[in-house]
Amino acid sequence: MEVRNCKGCGRLFNYLQGPPLCPACIAGLEDKFQQVKQFLRENPKAPMSVVSEENDVSTKQIRQWVREERLSFTEESQITLECEGCGAKILTGRFCSKCKNGLINDLSGATKKAKATLVEPPKKDADKNRMRFLDK
Repeated sequence: MEVRNCKGCGRLFNYLQGPPLCPACIAGLEDKFQQVKQFLRENPKAPMSVVSEENDVSTKQIRQWVREERLSFTEESQITLECEGCGAKILTGRFCSKCKNGLINDLSGATKKAKATLVEPPKKDADKNRMRFLDK
């Protein structure tokens, strides 16, 4: 266990994993997330600046929740993000569906190649009939 200062309030806490925030700040952030989520359900066409001001949450935090796919905007929303792969407009996440599929194909191809290199060559028949000794 490691002791750290909370990035939110500055208090010392036992850090285990995740963001460097104390449990109180994490709970507060989760309450803000639920508030923003409810606001977006009631106001799907609201711009990012209005969502930020009405809920007292930074636009950076809202974008982080969208990139983590915890929040998603509707088709009629004015808010869109850019795909990190090709720059296409997306409503949630980091990549568009085309780039996601490309990454999946690349990763599955890489794992197939890695498995192919790990396969042992077949043993020769001459090795089967040899006598083996155990060292003591």
